Amino acid sequence: MLACCVVPANARSPVKVGTLPSGAVDGITDVAGVRVGHVTKVEGTNVRTGATGIIANDDTWNDRVAAATYALNGNGEMTGAHWVDQAGFLEVPIVLTNTLNVGRVDDGVVSWLIAKHPGIGVREDVPLPVVAECDDQGINDIQARSVHAEDVVTMLNAAKPGDFPRGNVGAGTGMRAFAFAAGIGSASRVLPPQLGGYTVGVLVNANTGSRAELRIDGVPVGRTFARELLPVYPRSSGFVAPDRGRAADGSIIIVVATDAPLDHARLRDVAKRAGMGLARAGATSHVSSGDLFIAFSTTHRYPRAGGIVGPPLVSEEDRIDALFEATVEATEAAIDDALFSAHTVTGKGGVTYYNLPFERVRPLLQR
Repeated sequence: MLACCVVPANARSPVKVGTLPSGAVDGITDVAGVRVGHVTKVEGTNVRTGATGIIANDDTWNDRVAAATYALNGNGEMTGAHWVDQAGFLEVPIVLTNTLNVGRVDDGVVSWLIAKHPGIGVREDVPLPVVAECDDQGINDIQARSVHAEDVVTMLNAAKPGDFPRGNVGAGTGMRAFAFAAGIGSASRVLPPQLGGYTVGVLVNANTGSRAELRIDGVPVGRTFARELLPVYPRSSGFVAPDRGRAADGSIIIVVATDAPLDHARLRDVAKRAGMGLARAGATSHVSSGDLFIAFSTTHRYPRAGGIVGPPLVSEEDRIDALFEATVEATEAAIDDALFSAHTVTGKGGVTYYNLPFERVRPLLQR
């Protein structure tokens, strides 16, 4: 078995893609008010899974933020997406997890909201949680559905601004991208003052792509590792490498946050641009891939009491174009971050995913 270095879970990607500067954290929490939390389940030899929560502000239920979703490829699930797009706003946390845990995570979000707002379902409306999934069955006993409602409540209560762990943590614990260990990645880009000085932050749960597709800053890195550091499926385990369906083609969830005042229509345009960042990383969105995106603005808000608050909407084309550019760059960088932040992991049946070692990628980029 190959030995690989362990990269700290909160390491930042060492590759700078694009031209725009990043924020202080180089993550989605560079957008003021956004908080992130994880619950990571590593139990025995078979459980490698978790959940990740993204909260737009201190009280999204009452201070709803403009939002929109976009499905690049629909072989996946993001609950609550229909209402987000009908209403034009987000009123709940966004939580990421594995495919078979969606129901239990949904239950946890509802419990968390009721604890904070006891009038829900009595004097107030009822929530439709936004829970998005990727399939981690390769290395995790997904049938165990190890993330429980109380785990989600604890995670959301602990969500905070500032830096946060990345790689195979939270919802990304059992994920792999381009046949490397991957999971949670994040990045941000800041527009220059003459274009508004807005921040765009992206968080991904990367579980997508074949090895040959991987490109980093335009370099076809995946081809170099075509026969190296491949996932290990021990014969003794009885497991075989999946060759079709969602387990083989993977998926990705992309969350885009910005402090630019944008409404639903423009946020849908922003969410679409996340697909271009995914393409820059080399992914082609296979037939069985679930590639689901959501974007929200923290400054264009719809208070439950009524009305719309926030600065005037961004309408100048040069600023909109810059926000698109920031989204593409931050998405590509977030996928790189997921790869370089992950460490080698072994789970169910001895299945092993190796991390992508930057010391071997660096010379490829320097050429």
